[in-house]
Amino acid sequence: MSSIQRYYIGPRMSEIVVHNNTVYLAGQVAETLELDTRGQMAEVLTTIDKLLAEVGSEKGKILSATIYLPDINEYDGMNDAWSQWVAAGHTPARTTVEARLADNRYKVEVTVIAAL
Repeated sequence: MSSIQRYYIGPRMSEIVVHNNTVYLAGQVAETLELDTRGQMAEVLTTIDKLLAEVGSEKGKILSATIYLPDINEYDGMNDAWSQWVAAGHTPARTTVEARLADNRYKVEVTVIAAL
């Protein structure tokens, strides 16, 4: 039986779960809520880098990403930050959807699944 490791365990969720050499990150949002969509996306991607590194993974090992935008008209700004960050030649499967987020100041939320 394989083990499950959980990191930053809270009452409702864990920030990171690792199982069978797969890393699952909870939805990541910006802390600097005054930033525009591009700025929040860049901040979120930096956080994703840090969380993946903590468990021995990195952005080139991301298998899947889901991006949530409360305003799909902000797609280009989000995508600019993504395009500068994503590992060339190692782009994951990706979905972008318009969705209401938990706080109306969030301009983007990203979840990823990665290999170790």
